[in-house]
This record gives sequence, structure tokens and C-alpha cells, in this order.
Amino acid sequence: MSGPVKETSETPSTPTRDRGQVIGGGLLWLAKWSLCIVAIAAGAWVIGSIVGKLWVVILPIALAIVVTTVLWPATRWLTKHRVAPALAAAITLLTFLGLFGGVIALIVPSVADQAPELADKATAGVNQVRDWAQGPPLRIRDEQLDSAVDAIVARLQSSGTQIANGVFTGVSTATTALITLFLVLVLVFFFLKDGPRLLPWLHRVAGDRSGRHLEAVLDRVWTTLGGFIRTQALVSLVDAVCIGAALFILDVPLALVLSVITFIAGFVPMVGAFVAGALAVLVALVGNGFTTALIVLGIVIAVQQLEGNVLQPVLQSRSMELHAVIVLLAVTAGGSLYGITGAFLAVPVVAMVAVVVRYIGEQIDAATTPPPTEDEPDDAEAPSPTT
Repeated sequence: MSGPVKETSETPSTPTRDRGQVIGGGLLWLAKWSLCIVAIAAGAWVIGSIVGKLWVVILPIALAIVVTTVLWPATRWLTKHRVAPALAAAITLLTFLGLFGGVIALIVPSVADQAPELADKATAGVNQVRDWAQGPPLRIRDEQLDSAVDAIVARLQSSGTQIANGVFTGVSTATTALITLFLVLVLVFFFLKDGPRLLPWLHRVAGDRSGRHLEAVLDRVWTTLGGFIRTQALVSLVDAVCIGAALFILDVPLALVLSVITFIAGFVPMVGAFVAGALAVLVALVGNGFTTALIVLGIVIAVQQLEGNVLQPVLQSRSMELHAVIVLLAVTAGGSLYGITGAFLAVPVVAMVAVVVRYIGEQIDAATTPPPTEDEPDDAEAPSPTT
């Protein structure tokens, strides 16, 4: 009798110890990853604080890099045809300034003259949509619509100053804005002139081991950033031409202004195209009626489907490998922190961070993967057995 009783009393002790070890191991795993998350959050907060303090310095560098990616193919073509690097950079930069200034001189007066009318048309469109929403079949109550419209208007009014000054967030005076623009132009010139020598110089400064990784990462970042900017410019141009042509054919008011807004908004992925398309539909609704607004809405949806399903996948070859949710969150966070400039730079920054993370993952995999044995290639080349 004593034998079975003793066995029975000792039997539960083993699973109890196993459960304790499992719980302890789980708590240790949770603590380890909690510390990792806290460390990452602290690092992100420190980096964000540094960027906020040095934003006036970082902004010209970021804008200069973006402009350089657009102008670099022309400079590279000139240098391949035996033009001196300094002269090639100067020719490219001056040509860009001439073209950009000419476009601004042609478009800005028209946009400035028609901007008040555009605001009135958009407001009238919102009011007309509200009137329709009060009728059948929706029959939304007046107080619900008024509260929603008041919230939208209050939001626009509260962020109006931020939107107007968003291009140079943190730049408080016109003098500082001119200095920032001058710095951008100077940096673009030197980036174009000395770009091919920058990576070897960084390699020498960082040392052979670190410099090799730094050079590889920056080369990938440059390729990704250049492809994104040039592709986004081409996609925005296609959107502006297609939607603008439709607006001209349908005789929608402010067609030129809406085309310019469509091109500029195209540089803010997802959110920009939606806002520009909604504005075009509202203006068409007020200016030409419900039928024209429906036609414009169909054209906008078709162009955006062409952009999302054909142009961007084909032109970018999915090089950024960023999910749409990541893009949307990046644009939202960038716009909330740094205004229009933050929304514009958010996706390139996230794409560059993704390149760095992928490279680190590749290096970790290469370091942790054991080298193949001599028998593995033979096994890999051997034909599979058939049944």
C-alpha cells in the first residue's frame, strides 16, 4: 500500500516544476522583449528630439538630396561626354532653375488669381453635398451635418497657418527662408559635382570594415530614393495630364489650377491623390452639375486605378517593398509632425529606413547561417526520386 501511495504523492511534482519553468521562461522572454521595445522607443525619441532641434539644418540637406536625385541623370550624361564635373553640375542646376522659374512664372499668377474662386467653389460643393444628404434616402439630421461641417471648418481654420507655412516648418522669417533656399541650391551643386567621390571618401574615413558596409547601404539608399522620386514625378505628371485633359474637355472651371494641384499632391502618396480628386469633383459639381461631377469622379477613379495597379508597380518594380498601411501611417505621422514637408518626405525616409533594416537582416543571416558542407551541393544537384 505504501508503494503506490508514495508514487502517487511524487507524481504531481514533476509537471508542477515543468509548469514553473515554462512560466519563468515566458516571463523572461516577455521581460527581454519589453526591454527591447523600451530601448527602441527611447532611441526613436532621442532621434526625434535631435531632428526637431536641427530641423533647420536637416531640411536643406533633405531637400537638396531630393533635388539631386532628379538632376543627377543629366549631370551623369554630361560627365560621360567629357564635360568637367563642376561645369556639368552648373549647367544642370541653371537649366533646372530656368525651367522651374519659367513654369512658376506661367502658372503662379493664374493660380493666385483663381485661388479665391477655387475656395468658394469647394465651399459651395460641400454645402450642396450637405443639402443632398438631408434629403432621401439618407435624411441625415441638420444638427449632425452642422456638427460635422463645423468640425471640418474648425480643423481647416486651426491648421490653416500650419498648412501655409508647412513648406518650411520651423523657418519663421522670410530671411531664413531665403537662406534655406540658398543652402539647398549650394548643396545641390556640390552633391552633383562631388557625388561620385563622396562614397569612397566616407569609406576611407570610416575604415575598411565599417566603410564597406556604409558604402553598400548608402548606394542602395541612393538607388531607392532616386527611383522613388523620379517615378513619383512621372506618375504625378501622368495624373495631372490625364485629369487636367478631362477637366478641359468637360469645360470644368479652374481646370489649370486643379491640374497643378493634382501634380503637386501626387508627391504625397495615397492622401494627396485622394484630396486632389475630391477637390476636382467638388468644383465640377458646383460649376457643371451632378452629371459632370459623376464623370469627373469616374475619370479620377480610373486614373488612380491606373496609377496604383499599372504605373507604380511597373515603373518602381516594387523596389521599396512597403505595404500601403506603412505608407499611409508614414504620411500621417510626417504631416502631423512637420506639416506638408513632413508628408512629402515621410515615404522616402521610411523607404531608406527599410533599406537599412533589410541590409542589417542580410548581414545577420550571413553571419548566423552555417557554411555549406561539401556534400550539400551534390545533394542539391541530385535528381529527386520518382515514384
